[in-house]
Amino acid sequence: MLRQKIKANSAGIILYGLTPPRIGTDFSKCEQIAKTQLERLENSGIDGLVIYDLQDESNRNQNERTFAFKDTIPPEIYHKNYLKNAYNAVIYKAVSKYNSNDLKEFLQNNNDLISVFVGVSSKKDIPKTKLSDAYKIKAQVAPNIILGGICIPERHIKKGDEDERVAHKIAQGCEFFITQAVYNPKNAIKFLDDYSYLCAYENVPRVPIIFTFTPCGDLATLSFMRWLGIDVPLSFQAALNASSNPLEMSIQTSLQSFKLLYDTGKKLGLSVGANIESISAKKSEIDASIRLLALIKNQVL
Repeated sequence: MLRQKIKANSAGIILYGLTPPRIGTDFSKCEQIAKTQLERLENSGIDGLVIYDLQDESNRNQNERTFAFKDTIPPEIYHKNYLKNAYNAVIYKAVSKYNSNDLKEFLQNNNDLISVFVGVSSKKDIPKTKLSDAYKIKAQVAPNIILGGICIPERHIKKGDEDERVAHKIAQGCEFFITQAVYNPKNAIKFLDDYSYLCAYENVPRVPIIFTFTPCGDLATLSFMRWLGIDVPLSFQAALNASSNPLEMSIQTSLQSFKLLYDTGKKLGLSVGANIESISAKKSEIDASIRLLALIKNQVL
C-alpha cells in the first residue's frame, strides 16, 4: 500500500521512524526491543516505518555530541529478522559507509524495497560511495526499488537552493522526500513555495514531501536537535522552560506545524505527509511520539 501511495503522489502519508539497536546488543534483547516497538504501534494505522541507518556526524559539528554515537544494526536486517516485516518500511542507507560492491549486494538482495539514500554529513568526510554514484548503481541493478531522498528546509533558508536540489534528485530517480525534524515551519513553507514554482513553471514532477516531527521534553533533547542541525527557535526554548508540561507543549507545537504544512501543501497542489519519531531513548519522549502520531493521523482521516 505504501508503494502505491508514493507512486500515486498521495497526500497524508503517515510514517513512524525507528532506530535499530546498537551493534552488539544481545539477540534476545533485540527481540524484546522490537516486540515493544510493535506493541506501541498496534492499531496506529501508519502507512509504514522509517528505519534509520546512522552515521557518525562529528565532522559536521565540532561541538560535543549530546548523546554518544554508536553504530546500529543494519536497518534491512532489523526489519526482517526482528520486526518480522510487520509493516512496509522505508529503509535508510547511508551510502557513504559502503563500497560499491556492498551497495550492489544490498540492492540485488532487496530489489522490492523502498529506500532513502543518505550522503555524507560533511564535506570533510570521504565517502566509500558518493551519493550520485549510488543513484546510478541503483538504476542499473535495482530498478524496482522505490527511491526517496533527504530534504533539509534549513538548508533552503541558508543557501536558497533546496528546491533545485530536490528537482535534481527527482531527475536521478527519487520519488518522494523525507525531511529532518521540523520546529520552524517558516523554513518548510518557503521550501514548499519554491518547489511548487518549479513544478508549475519548469515541469518538475510533484512528489510526496514527508515532514518529520519529534517531541522534545527537556533541554538535553533540545541541545541534541540543534546539534543535528534542526532549527529550533529561541521562542520554543523559552516556552519549553516556562511550561509545566513541556512534552505536551512540544506535541501541540508539532501538531500545529503539521496542520500548517498540510494545508499549505493543499493550497499549492503538493502532497504533504508526516514521519513521527523520538530522537531520544527516553520512555516519556517515545510515549509522547506515539501520542503525536495519533493526533497527526487524525488530521488526515
